[in-house]
Amino acid sequence: MVLDDKDLIHRAQQGDAAAMAQLFKKHYSFLYKYLIKVTMDPMTAEDTVQDTIVRCMENISRYNGASSFSSWMITIATRLYIDTARRKKREKEWLEQEQRRTARAMRWQVEYRGEEWNEMLEALSRLTDEHRIAILLKHYYGYGYDEIGGMLGIPAGTVKSRVAYGIKQLRKGDE
Repeated sequence: MVLDDKDLIHRAQQGDAAAMAQLFKKHYSFLYKYLIKVTMDPMTAEDTVQDTIVRCMENISRYNGASSFSSWMITIATRLYIDTARRKKREKEWLEQEQRRTARAMRWQVEYRGEEWNEMLEALSRLTDEHRIAILLKHYYGYGYDEIGGMLGIPAGTVKSRVAYGIKQLRKGDE
């Protein structure tokens, strides 16, 4: 027996787990395709779909039918994605601030010991970890791209890309 959304929702609100599962199965593809377009990242879309379904399950009793069920799900999914994106942005900004603070503290320690803090260390401190590590392993320690890829668990092409981008950023800082 095929039930429409209204019946499935009513049954789900009454605690019918099978109706709830059928409801989410019915709307899963629609929600996932929407989130692929929003996030432009299949993994993020999948995570957001899962979080949305959990949130919908927790709040199914609050669904009042004022909008379609799919619209209700999209509203929840969009808010979850935006909240997650904001949180990630704040975390990234905090990490960047922490990295700058650490670089200043390192510089102070080096200069306090009477050693020289050269411009290269200053420039390296402004790179992301992944670019700094790739450059150091390649140009300071002399490892090959394949070796570095093996050390980091990434393809040699990714290492080449990180080194090239890092060098580009270092040169940009010289301007």
